[in-house]
Amino acid sequence: MPGLSRSNSCVDIDFTLRRKFKKTSFRPPQREVIVAALDGHDVFVQAATSFGKSLCFQLPAVIDHGITIVISPLLSLMTDQVNALKAADVDAASINRNTSSQERQRLLRDLATGHPLTRLLYVTPEQCATDSFRNHLRIVYEQKELARIAVDEAHCISEWGHDFRPSFKQLKWFRENLPDVPIICLTATATPQVRRDVIATLGLLDTKLKVFAMTTSRKNLHYEVRFKSDEEDHYLDFLQWLKGVHKRRADNLARRAELEAKKERLDNVSGIIYTLYRSDCEALASRLRSDGIGAKPYHAGLHNEEKTETLKRWVNDDEGYDVVVATTAFGMGIDKENVRFVAHWQIPKSFEGFYQESGRAGRDGNASICIMYYSREDRDRAYNRVSKEKDNSNQEARLKSLQSLINYCEATDTCRHEMICGYFGEKEAPECDYACDWHRDPKTLKRAKDRGLQSQDFVATQREMGRFDIGFEGCE
Repeated sequence: MPGLSRSNSCVDIDFTLRRKFKKTSFRPPQREVIVAALDGHDVFVQAATSFGKSLCFQLPAVIDHGITIVISPLLSLMTDQVNALKAADVDAASINRNTSSQERQRLLRDLATGHPLTRLLYVTPEQCATDSFRNHLRIVYEQKELARIAVDEAHCISEWGHDFRPSFKQLKWFRENLPDVPIICLTATATPQVRRDVIATLGLLDTKLKVFAMTTSRKNLHYEVRFKSDEEDHYLDFLQWLKGVHKRRADNLARRAELEAKKERLDNVSGIIYTLYRSDCEALASRLRSDGIGAKPYHAGLHNEEKTETLKRWVNDDEGYDVVVATTAFGMGIDKENVRFVAHWQIPKSFEGFYQESGRAGRDGNASICIMYYSREDRDRAYNRVSKEKDNSNQEARLKSLQSLINYCEATDTCRHEMICGYFGEKEAPECDYACDWHRDPKTLKRAKDRGLQSQDFVATQREMGRFDIGFEGCE
């Protein structure tokens, strides 16, 4: 049951992009991915966080005949995408644990007709594993109204993926039982081993498979590691850096004119600080507010109403909502282009998590900074955390990923961009044009590491690196 022919799809693609998605052009190679999907190919897409992967299945769903089933592991991502599609007058919905009984029954009745009005239905992998839901899909399939299956965050399928979920393995049911329905898989974080595992598990066919693997390099992102020890409070280092950025923006007349033209506040420096613990979210956001920075916490322990308001006002750049201090689930699927920095308060759980979270900076293509605070005490705590996890089904993969991230932090002889590309299997990384701390000054980086991991004079160590002088203009 292929999609439209290539000649027809190319005519409709640009019109639909403008009319439904309010965009004037595609990012390379979005057009090629969409055409392959419409031509009925299985598709595997690996692209950086800012690429716009969701458009690759949403636009074909609007053009094509029938319903697209989107499988996603994240409820917040489902909600964000469904709301955005509804705002564009696309009939989209979701079935998950937050769906009301009345809405769930309405959607299942729609499927039971065999000719659903819903264009995109977002579901969890656990929902796909139920006999009832599968029976409903068979009805749609028999009426030739099942356009395609889209698997978002496809790395969750692989036991070698950093977010492996056993329920994703059961998605092989689609190829086994609905063999001619095209499947599109999308991820930002698949190593070559994970990619092979995903393709094999889902039974993607060599004869009709199109693989699109874009570079993981983001040249507009400046990567740096700031070394610390548990004896010192790195809050002062971060606060001084952030206040320095505010001052430079206010002093730069050219930047002032640019911001005023965009109706941006001059003092707004939108960013995300990731922490591992809820208590850190609350304490750090409070501390920043006491020092005049508009910061809000975001974690699973807050009421949904508070999280929704924080997210909405942060996306809208409202006053007092410049910085979100969040646990790692925050940010998935959020289309906010002007995030100027992402800071990790401790070493994250995995290399993939670090890359994905850092990638939420600079989606507009402008220079942005990704800061990692690293200590060997944090390293040891991270190892203990992974070693003691109750679900050890892919512990070997998680430890390997964590070790790669530790190697990234400890390295003082290699470009950060090159290390990121190498981890994801790219043989050659594009030149980073001094958009990392190693390229800026490798000798001082090594000296700062040797001192910073042990020194009690943490702020002086960072000042030696000249990091207080790094603004967004410094990595353009």
